[in-house]
Amino acid sequence: MRPAVLIIGLCIALLGCASIQNAPVNLPGSSEGLAGQIRLNFEGKNQESEDVIGLAFSGGGTRAAAFSFGVLSEMERTPMRGASGSMLDRLDFISGVSGGSVTAAYYGLRKRAALADFRERFLLRNAEEELETNLTLATLGKALAGGVNDARGFPRWLDANLFNGATFADFREAGRPRVWINASDIYNRTPFVFGPTVFNAMCSDLSKYPLANAVAASAAVPVVFAPVVMETFSRQCRDPLPSWVNKALKDRNAPPMVSSVAKAMRRYHDGEVPYIKLLDGGLVDNFGLSGFTIARLTADTPYGPLSPEQAVRLRRGLFLVVDAKNGVAGNWVNTIEGPNGVELMMAAADTAIDASVATSYTAFDSTMGDWQSALIKWRCGLSAADRVKFGASPGWNCRDLKFYIGRLGFDQLDPAQARALETIPTRFHLPAEQVDSVIAAGRDALRSSPVVRSFVRGV
Repeated sequence: MRPAVLIIGLCIALLGCASIQNAPVNLPGSSEGLAGQIRLNFEGKNQESEDVIGLAFSGGGTRAAAFSFGVLSEMERTPMRGASGSMLDRLDFISGVSGGSVTAAYYGLRKRAALADFRERFLLRNAEEELETNLTLATLGKALAGGVNDARGFPRWLDANLFNGATFADFREAGRPRVWINASDIYNRTPFVFGPTVFNAMCSDLSKYPLANAVAASAAVPVVFAPVVMETFSRQCRDPLPSWVNKALKDRNAPPMVSSVAKAMRRYHDGEVPYIKLLDGGLVDNFGLSGFTIARLTADTPYGPLSPEQAVRLRRGLFLVVDAKNGVAGNWVNTIEGPNGVELMMAAADTAIDASVATSYTAFDSTMGDWQSALIKWRCGLSAADRVKFGASPGWNCRDLKFYIGRLGFDQLDPAQARALETIPTRFHLPAEQVDSVIAAGRDALRSSPVVRSFVRGV
């Protein structure tokens, strides 16, 4: 009993000394000028373009950031048949989670210039230099209080080394590709997509929110980081909830994903949730595909979230998941004992992430297949007048539409290469040789993908 009392007393003392500073930095206001809903909005896209490319970057620390960077680099080298420019010129949107959100945000902000310096400015740097990454007696109090690291250190490092004070307003000015950064609302257990839809529900101004803070929220691994806190301003709301939210709230048969997100947004808007607590986006969706799926499931037309003109012109769509997730790890399966407390917490988080991976990808693949069928049916049902109205060219084939859905992962590479890659830890500090091996793997994965080759031939 005496050792137990001493341990309990020590824990209480540590909790008393711990102080987690997670003050919200989002501001009240409206995001109405940015967009009205979660959507695939191709601002600045060539009106004659017949194809669309979307990427989803998974979580996994610097390993994921380097893998997605390798994919972008290879896209720049990949020409499109019968068209000028490369695949990168056709990139329309990126969704990023955790480590993948770093690459997504930086590329979305700086475009091709990001390819020239991202390796030196982030991938080769020690992004953990201002963080506590070990659970010791000195950090146990903070861990028990909510997280070893609060919400200041990592955003401060990201801002100083990458984003230089950039906010979501800079994304709008930068144009395509549109970028979605994904975190997890751990109270509502739903994806939290940093976008106008959610911020309007919070009555908050997305344009003034720092990119560094959004990326830090997306990468906030439980225990290592305390939750990032967002404040809702229900008394200052001027914008109503989107019509699809009210429709989903009334529909008992609404898809579960849509229903859960709609309920969360109502709670934000009505003040039922004054403070939203965010952790790593991988806890509910490690591929960042929920935003795409919701965009389609909440559309009230066969072509939504595209415009009818875009739906008529579209011939080919490529949607790639860039997957740098963990393989199985840990040696505690070889003994009766274990895992210990820290291993158990990390294993629980990894289990949640891997479970979400299968669910989100399956839902996305099914949704995109259904959308392709709905689009073809709608296009073929257009009258001659509507075809002219929406810009169909002479000889237009209403059935000439195909979506290519694929995943780029370590397991698709040479087995020896894949085993070596999976041993690389998912930290935010890696040796240069490991960084370069993962970048090369991203290039190899895109180059060898049969889905990508089919898409390029079909354009």
